[in-house]
Amino acid sequence: MNAQDVMVSPVVTVSENVTVQEVAKLLIDRRISAVPVVDAAGKLAGIVTESDLMRRAEIGTERQYSWWLSMLADARTLAGDYVKSHATSVKDIMTQSVKTAAPDTPLHEIAEIFEKNHIKRVPIVNRNGELVGIVSRSNIIQAVASVRPRLEMSLPDAAIRSRLLDELQKQPWTQSHKLNITVTNGVVELWGLVENERERDAIRVAAESTPGVSAVNDHLMRATTFGY
Repeated sequence: MNAQDVMVSPVVTVSENVTVQEVAKLLIDRRISAVPVVDAAGKLAGIVTESDLMRRAEIGTERQYSWWLSMLADARTLAGDYVKSHATSVKDIMTQSVKTAAPDTPLHEIAEIFEKNHIKRVPIVNRNGELVGIVSRSNIIQAVASVRPRLEMSLPDAAIRSRLLDELQKQPWTQSHKLNITVTNGVVELWGLVENERERDAIRVAAESTPGVSAVNDHLMRATTFGY
C-alpha cells in the first residue's frame, strides 16, 4: 500500500495570515490535532499542531525560566519561546520545516518518517508541490484494521515446508542451518536450536503466517554457550 491509499483528502488547511485563536477554534470544531498552512499559491508553507498552542501567554502557560536557566539559555532560544507564546499570526508559530511524502510513497517509508522524526503526520504533496493529502499515524492503524483476513489455502505439506524454509533463510536474525522443520497435514513441527526467545518467537510467527499452516508445535531449544 502507498500513501495515496490511506491519505485523507481533501485536506483542511489555513492561510499564513490566520490568527492563532482562529486555528485553535478550527482544531476544536474539526476535531483534528494539526492543520497544514498554505501560501497564496496553495503550496505547503508549514504546519500547526496542538503542541504549537500549548505555551501561550494569554492563558498563562508560556514557558517559565528560572533565573539560572535564563542565564544559560541563549538569546535565540528565549526569543523563539517568546514568539511562540505571544504571536497572533499562524505564520509566526507554525513549523516551517515539514517532512513530506509523495502520493506513491510506500507505507513502510511513511512509518519510517514517523519513527525517525518523532512526528504524528506527514503531508502528501505532488510533483508540483501542491498539497493533495495527509497521512497520520491513525491512518496507518486504520489500514491495519481494514486488511481482510487471507483466504485459507490448502497446500501440500512439501510446499508449506519449502515456503517456510525460504522465508527463514531470507531473515538475518535466524540461523536456518540449526533448524529442522517437518509438516504433516498442515501442522508444522519446529525443531532445532535458537539463540534467544525473540528468535524463537520470530520463527513461530513465520510458521503461523505461512499459507496452509493449521497449527505450529514448538520443540525449539536454547543453544548452550560453553565457557572455557
